[in-house]
Amino acid sequence: MIFYSKKINKIPGLKSFFFSRKNGLSKGIYKSLNCGLGSNDKKIFVKNNIKIIAKKTGCKLNNLILLKQYHSNKIINFDNFLEKKRYKADGIITSYPKFSFGILTADCIPILVADKKNKTIAAIHSGWKGANSGIIENLIRKFKQKKSKISNLIVAIGPCISQKSYEVKEDFVKKIKTKNSDYESYFINNNKKIYFNLRLFVNNKFLKLKIPKKNIDHINKDTFSDHKNFFSYRRSIHNNESDYGRCISVICRY
Repeated sequence: MIFYSKKINKIPGLKSFFFSRKNGLSKGIYKSLNCGLGSNDKKIFVKNNIKIIAKKTGCKLNNLILLKQYHSNKIINFDNFLEKKRYKADGIITSYPKFSFGILTADCIPILVADKKNKTIAAIHSGWKGANSGIIENLIRKFKQKKSKISNLIVAIGPCISQKSYEVKEDFVKKIKTKNSDYESYFINNNKKIYFNLRLFVNNKFLKLKIPKKNIDHINKDTFSDHKNFFSYRRSIHNNESDYGRCISVICRY
């Protein structure tokens, strides 16, 4: 199963794909479309799963760029390199055609962004750490450096863990409070437990940066509760599993 951003897919020459965990080759806890090269899955399965992704998206395998993600706010300007390698970063942007970017997630948010006029594309991995340390602000800054107008940016916010599944502690609340005056709006208390709304947190950062609300597309799926379609780091911990797979989200410029 594949989910799409209708807003991005309306832009000629561009396409978005938010892949589920289905229709791959991996076995066991990684079943089946695990694209996590950093997982403990057999590498031959992961590499062949990525080949499946390239075929499904219609992009060349050699032009599909994945990152070594580490929950940072770092974004690579791919135009400075144009080489097939796994850059250590949590975001990547280019003005060049014929390239595709893949983001791996298992509860964090994959975000695909495109300028509908000049066709610049970007992809970022945003958990709470990246969002709280400025990856979204860095992303918009990168687009501005490429002469994009904010009103032309289309943002697709993909599947992630939902608030009802995202229990946190008081020290987590303090970390969000330190940098966000509106922090209270992202938390609810239920039976003396605290739950965090990552999707709203990220969405509001784009709104504060003047992205028009009508330009934001949500693929509103909960990775934690929907075990048939998504991998989940938190679910793997809850189930005492030794590891977990990663879903991939891809933006292509043909």
